[in-house]
Amino acid sequence: MTAVLKPPTDTYPGSVSFLELEITGKCQLTCPSLCYAKAGPTEGHGSMTSDDWKRLIFEAAGIGVKKVQFIGGEPTMYPDFEGLLHHARALGLDVQVYSNLYRVSHKHWTLFEHPKVSLATSYYSDVAEEHERVTGRKGSHAATRANIVQAMNRGIPLQVGIVEVFDGQRTAEAREELLALGVRTVNVDQVRSVGRGEVYVPSTNDLCGRCADGRAAVMTDGTVTPCVLGRFLNTGTRRPKGSPPYSPGSSGRRPRPASPGVPRRWPVRPTIPATATRRTPRPATLLTRTGGQ
Repeated sequence: MTAVLKPPTDTYPGSVSFLELEITGKCQLTCPSLCYAKAGPTEGHGSMTSDDWKRLIFEAAGIGVKKVQFIGGEPTMYPDFEGLLHHARALGLDVQVYSNLYRVSHKHWTLFEHPKVSLATSYYSDVAEEHERVTGRKGSHAATRANIVQAMNRGIPLQVGIVEVFDGQRTAEAREELLALGVRTVNVDQVRSVGRGEVYVPSTNDLCGRCADGRAAVMTDGTVTPCVLGRFLNTGTRRPKGSPPYSPGSSGRRPRPASPGVPRRWPVRPTIPATATRRTPRPATLLTRTGGQ
């Protein structure tokens, strides 16, 4: 039986209930005209250590975060991915893994079948050539589609995002295919001017207008942002220089920041200008995406 950790009790109440954790920049795909994180096979895991992530998750549980999303890059490529997922579960948090579903090991399927774990992925077309034009990887369409079917067969909750990248892309057909496969949460979006999708200097007008609305994100270097797409809106850091290794301790109290000036209340909730509006109206039949492109 998994031990249940006691989250800290000496923290201030926070307004964040959903936290995106971008634990790595490494990915098997390149998505040359899309990836907001500029992830790829040659990228690294960032400066946040496994202990840093565990302490952050521990603190997050203490300020009212109910759900964390592991994202990247491809989060399953992080060396201690399993350890972080077990740690979040032990704290009673719901976990969503935003994976490209290009490669899924047997042990990962076992992890994903836990009742507090769900999956999310991206799918770009019902035609292999179009999907692979976006991902930059031959064979990625067949692999991702097969693993979508696998998730459905295993009864794992799955959310799929479709991003319109180029004119004529078969997004409507892709959505119909996903629904036919049994996926019930399909989100449609457009490319945001962020990362490799940047065509002009990004601003809040490129976002959906819900940044920092009960959510925040932490990048691979500990930078806190309103969401993974709002990564150009830096609001601080959660990796103070010289911070001690993570340990929940026998008291169950939150580890103290080692550096002066590090706020106890986090993540910071930034103020998003009122001009930050959704560029694409949300169809009533679709849900807003909760993860990356």
